[in-house]
Amino acid sequence: MDTIQISIELPQDAFSALRQEPAAFVREMRLAAAVKWYELERISQAKAAEIAGISRAEFLAALSRYNVTPFQYHSADDLISEVADG
Repeated sequence: MDTIQISIELPQDAFSALRQEPAAFVREMRLAAAVKWYELERISQAKAAEIAGISRAEFLAALSRYNVTPFQYHSADDLISEVADG
């Protein structure tokens, strides 16, 4: 997978306020972004898991923690397509 690196600026006290080390913050930020993009139906579960750097099973567990449904279908055709894509 080709990657790009992006950087953001945060206040120095952000990590102490969040009680997280920078590396943990980055992991959580990647996961939160992936969950939100999945919730907005912009990406699939597989792509979201890849962005978050975790397995699809771990991503499904994370959806539960964020109170996001793992289902993204509005019709029977959508469901059949999701099952076929695995």
